[in-house]
Amino acid sequence: MDENRGDEIRGTASGTAPVPLSVLDLVTVGQGRTATQALRTSVDIAKLAESRGFHRFWVAEHHSMPGVASSSPAVILAHLAAHTERIRLGSGGVMLPNHAPLVIAEQFGTLEAMAPGRVDLGLGRAPGTDGATAAALRRTDRLNEGADDFPQQLAELTRFLDDDFPDGHPYARIHAVPGPVQATSPGGVQSAGRPPIWLLGSSGFSARLAGVLGLPFAFAHHFSAQNTVPALDLYRESFKPSAVLDAPYALIGVAALAADEEREARRQVLTGALSMVRLRTGRPGLVPSPEEAEAHDFSPMEREFVDGWLTNIVHGTADEVRSGLDDLAKRTGADELMITANAHGGEARLRSYELIADAYGLPGA
Repeated sequence: MDENRGDEIRGTASGTAPVPLSVLDLVTVGQGRTATQALRTSVDIAKLAESRGFHRFWVAEHHSMPGVASSSPAVILAHLAAHTERIRLGSGGVMLPNHAPLVIAEQFGTLEAMAPGRVDLGLGRAPGTDGATAAALRRTDRLNEGADDFPQQLAELTRFLDDDFPDGHPYARIHAVPGPVQATSPGGVQSAGRPPIWLLGSSGFSARLAGVLGLPFAFAHHFSAQNTVPALDLYRESFKPSAVLDAPYALIGVAALAADEEREARRQVLTGALSMVRLRTGRPGLVPSPEEAEAHDFSPMEREFVDGWLTNIVHGTADEVRSGLDDLAKRTGADELMITANAHGGEARLRSYELIADAYGLPGA
C-alpha cells in the first residue's frame, strides 16, 4: 500500500469522538437569502470546522434546485481552499456521468495544485438532479448508459489522474494538466501526487465496486438509512487490499443538527423536511423559514413522510446529538461520520457545529 495515500484517506478522531468527524455542506439557500450569502456561510462553516478539528469538508453536486447552490463543486472548493489552510476539502460528490473524465482530472488537478495534499475526489454515479436536467447536462436522453458505463468512466478518470494510459491507447498522448506529466517533463518539479478517489453511493453498486477496487467508500445514510448496514457489509465483504488501502475505510453521511434547546432543534430540522416534501413532489424551492414550516398544513401523506424523514435526523441538544452520533457509529461500524446540518439560516448551522464540537471536546472549546 502507498502509505502516504492511506494517510490521506484515514482520519484521526479528536477529543472524545469515537471516530473522526467531518462536514458535508450543500450550500443551502433559505427564503429571503441569496446564493452569495449561502456561499459566505459555507466559508464560515469551513473555517469553523478547521478551527475545531473536524477532519474534512465536502460539497456535493446538485442541479436545478433553487435551495441548493452547489452545482459546481470544483469552483466552490477553489474558493474554500483560499479561505482555509489545513482541513481536507473534497467533493461528496462529483457526479461522474455528468462530465468528461478528462475535465474532472483537470479540475481536481488544479485544486490539488492550489491545496497540495488536502483534496479528496468523491465520485457518484447518480445525476444529482431530475432526468430532464441530467439530459441537458449530458446532451443525451440515454441516461442509463452513463450509469452503466460508470466503471469504465472511473477507470478512464484514474488513468488521466495517474497519467498512465498504456502505449497504443488513443489517449496515451493526452495529459491532464496540472498533473503528473509535469514532474516527468524535462526540468519538471511538479509533484506527481493526485487527489485520492472515493466512491459514493446510496445502494449496493458503488459499495461493491469500491470494495473490489480497494477504494474508500462514503454512504449516503442521511437519505438512504435503510440501506446503510447492508451496503457497508457488502463493501467490507467485497474489499480487496490495494495500493490505496490495506483495509476497508467507510464514511457515512449523517443528517444532524444541535441547538441550545430541543424545541429549537425540532423547528430547524422541520424546514429541511418541508423542503424534501416539496422536492419529492416536483416543487423544489428555497429552504422555508422555521415559521413557515411550523405553520404549514401537512396533508396526512406529507405528515407520514415528514415523520419518517425526521427519525433519520439526529437532532436535539448537544448531548442528545452526541448520544445519537455515538450510537450510529457503534451500530454501523463506520470509520468516519460526515455531518450535514440542513436548516434555513446559516446561524443555526454554525451554532450546530459549535455545539457538536463542544460536546466532543474538540480543539478550540
